[in-house]
Amino acid sequence: MRRRNFIGGIAVTTAWPAVALAQEPVRRIGMLSNTAADALGQSGVTAFQQALEQFGWRDGRNVRFDVRWGENDPDRDRKYAAELVALGPDVILASGTPAVTALQKATRTVPIVFVRVSDPVGAGIVDSPARPGGNATGFMNFEYSISGKWLELLKQIAPEVTRAIVLRDPANPAGNAEFGALQTAAPSLGIELRPADTRDAAGIERAVTAFAANSGVGGMIATPSATVSGNRELIVALASRYKLPAVYPYRYMVTSGGLIAYGPDPIDQYRRAAGYVDRVLKGEKAADLPVQAPTKFSLIVNLKTAKALGLSVPQSLLATADEVIE
Repeated sequence: MRRRNFIGGIAVTTAWPAVALAQEPVRRIGMLSNTAADALGQSGVTAFQQALEQFGWRDGRNVRFDVRWGENDPDRDRKYAAELVALGPDVILASGTPAVTALQKATRTVPIVFVRVSDPVGAGIVDSPARPGGNATGFMNFEYSISGKWLELLKQIAPEVTRAIVLRDPANPAGNAEFGALQTAAPSLGIELRPADTRDAAGIERAVTAFAANSGVGGMIATPSATVSGNRELIVALASRYKLPAVYPYRYMVTSGGLIAYGPDPIDQYRRAAGYVDRVLKGEKAADLPVQAPTKFSLIVNLKTAKALGLSVPQSLLATADEVIE
């Protein structure tokens, strides 16, 4: 198209581009977390989005996010999984085993990158860590070998403990393997283990109350699961009520008043997941990206809680802690 401009009596012809610059396509990323949309859950989403920006993916410019929160409710997970798949995402970020399994029931074609999954093989999410197959890959939440470390820490911070209740979720496929690792470590530490299969708040309270009534010098190990995460405040409160030294898998349980925690940094998993999502958006297949184990672990100790329990934390333990809460 051409138009004629007259400037000072001189005709000037201006040529306009025949085709406007192409607008950058917007990709769609679904996000499903089996946790609640609280500060903890939001921190993972924020870390993921910030990490994606480092790869050039910016919300509102070339990518949009559809976020759903399962709130540790299987029915919500199923509902939101179906909603997200219906939106036609290019890839979905899933947090927690229940979220991933709900998504895989809704689709076997949309790529899924997961975080905070303890046993993706046992849960039937992938064929193997090296060759996931199917439409999902991602980042494991724990390695079974660190289960023994939880028991060692309990004995180190509370040497008099001779019995420990182990909270585990029977719906979590990693539960048996984690308990097996604890059983292997227990005899050398002189600790008798009492497993407690807990599915909800009422079950947790019954199990801990019964154990505390007959525990002698007892302690507690809370293994990672959606049940433990969703009932973290109750578990910490029960440990305080019954004066049970307890080891937790998550930092936030110690910042909420728990005694000691050891485990991988969950926020780091979200940052690493951004790299996999970037690769999927650029054409790689989830089936070809190996599942990765955690690489960054943290030890957190709450001195205020230790004092309330009458425990003297060894200096050697404090020296190796990544964070000490006073």
